[in-house]
Amino acid sequence: MSSKVPCRIPPNYIAVIAEKPRAGEKIARALGSPSKCSYNGIPFWVLNVDGSSVIVVTSAGHMFGLYTGSRGFPVYTYTWRPLWEVEASSRHLKKFYDLLSTILPKASMYVSACDYDIEGSLICYMIIERLGDVSKAKRMKFSTLTPQEIRGSYRRLLPLDRDMVEAGLARHELDWLWGINISRALTGAVRSVAGGRRVLSAGRVQSPTLIEAVRRWEDLNLHTPKPMISIVLTLSAGPGKQFKAYPKGWKVETKLEALNVKRELEASGTLKVASKSHSVESITPPPSFNLGDLQHEAYRLYKLPPMKTQEIAEDLYLEGLISYPRTNSQKLPPTLNYEGIIRGLSGIPEYSSLTRTLIAETGGVLKPVQGKMDDPAHPAIHPTGEKPGRLEGGYKAVYDLVVRRFLATFAKPASIARARLVVKDSWGRLYESHGVTILKEGWLKYYPFLRPEGEPLPDIVEGGVVRVLDVLVNISWSTPRVRLSKDSLLKWMEETEIGTEATRARIIEVLYKRGYIIDRDGKSIVSDLGYAVAYVISELFPELSSPELTRVFEKKLEDIRLGRARREEVREEAVKTIEALLKEYNKRLDTVKDSIAKALQLKKPDKPCLICGRESTRLNLCKYHYKAAVKLGEAIPGITKTLNTTPEEVLETLASKRGLTGLWVIEVSREAVKNKTLKELILKGVPPS
Repeated sequence: MSSKVPCRIPPNYIAVIAEKPRAGEKIARALGSPSKCSYNGIPFWVLNVDGSSVIVVTSAGHMFGLYTGSRGFPVYTYTWRPLWEVEASSRHLKKFYDLLSTILPKASMYVSACDYDIEGSLICYMIIERLGDVSKAKRMKFSTLTPQEIRGSYRRLLPLDRDMVEAGLARHELDWLWGINISRALTGAVRSVAGGRRVLSAGRVQSPTLIEAVRRWEDLNLHTPKPMISIVLTLSAGPGKQFKAYPKGWKVETKLEALNVKRELEASGTLKVASKSHSVESITPPPSFNLGDLQHEAYRLYKLPPMKTQEIAEDLYLEGLISYPRTNSQKLPPTLNYEGIIRGLSGIPEYSSLTRTLIAETGGVLKPVQGKMDDPAHPAIHPTGEKPGRLEGGYKAVYDLVVRRFLATFAKPASIARARLVVKDSWGRLYESHGVTILKEGWLKYYPFLRPEGEPLPDIVEGGVVRVLDVLVNISWSTPRVRLSKDSLLKWMEETEIGTEATRARIIEVLYKRGYIIDRDGKSIVSDLGYAVAYVISELFPELSSPELTRVFEKKLEDIRLGRARREEVREEAVKTIEALLKEYNKRLDTVKDSIAKALQLKKPDKPCLICGRESTRLNLCKYHYKAAVKLGEAIPGITKTLNTTPEEVLETLASKRGLTGLWVIEVSREAVKNKTLKELILKGVPPS
């Protein structure tokens, strides 16, 4: 297609810059009656707003990135270049760049209408700074793409958000400096020990997250489950009055002890009601979602990966159905038109009954529950009230969560009755039972996904007698204390305060895309490559094994956003930190070259592990399988006593409990079953290395 602009460009115009084409079209249509134009297939819109000519143009995300022509490391000099010039995957951006470079230089004024966050502010700033004039730039601030909010934000233009821009520049610079220097150092280490062209990557936030994933995977693989014996009584207080009871204040330690209790209870046949109590609890509604809350809830209910939930939420925002999702806030501002949103939702069949009930119950007085977390840029995620088209799958699920949570915040508290019953057997042992009755649904009517579990207890007279119907002896096995999944890593990043609500899920996806963590049969597994990279990082840059250093710089970046720190100072401190890391790296490299080569499987081990072939440490086992042998040696005596069995049977039991027993413990158990020498060593108790 010819590069000639098919629409007439007015001689004097304001350029409004949106982040993506879908957002650009919504902004243009909200501001007036635009003519849709095209330049090399890229859309833009020409319209008149309050007597002024306006052209709405659009980016496609970041148009510029950091680049250096320097090879090797350290490298601290760089330039901002158009991404299409330096990245093959960004060639599609050239058409957007050509349009922007045609429209922007002649504009009389510039309006940044990208997403109001660090990334959006940086995207627009770089475009205006390179192709226009930042001294003539203003900012639109909006949290939804509804016509009324777009028009309102255009009428109330703000100064350019320079602190947000500075924070964006600083984040990109720090991530680039960290990534390129540490990655090149790691790659250089590999080449120095084995040659070749294997490339290892690292990142300021990525590396401690990978180390945490490896730590969790090791804990899972070393998990040696312990049996727990429990007794469950099925009791009856008459026809239709059955309930369960469990030991209170005591527990059985062994299977044999539990079977003795079972025989005694079956022989006795009855228990006496010792006491009963009742309490009523009021449960306040939960606040509206921030992005992290929404990601966790979508994973808990629908197993949607955090990045998928984020992408869906961003699409729903671009469709004008929900507010801007990349927010940390759990608060809804009083300036929001609650009544208007609910009125809009009432036109959606799935929610019409709920909205009528909510208005009736509140009498039209709409006061939302507010959470603790806040975000100066955007409120909590909420629906706009716009009627959606056909939503399916994850889109329907995420939208439904947002709507129901929003409605629930205005509802009355739920009222829950909790009953407690204690019964006593002939030997004075106590058993208790708990019941739950929902007295008033309140907000649970709107958001049923947090409904308390439990059934009501039958009405029983204190001092009465109940009959024993069944006594069940259960053997359950302890589960690992940690999990490894995209959701669990996201929670860890939030708790550790590394990354941002906008970047965390994306960083986790990078670990999967690079093959450091892989999905297998619905479970997350650290790959051999992931192990190797984590090992090399921990040996050469142990400071990155902890999130502390990353967290320190995260707080400095936040200080820039709040105007409390200068970008140049933070960058200078980062450079000094990287210089110190690289100085220590050079000292460490000579001492760990051999172990790095073996970890990357670039050199054969001197003494391979008899199970996996890695370099062995003791007992012809690698460090992982040796730790598993130690765990087995510690656990077997207690398991033997609990189950009233033999050590040999314990080994066979653990080897068969796939999904409960850690992989390395299973492998060592299986080897010990057939390897008499290893079995004898484990049963004697392997000393820790």
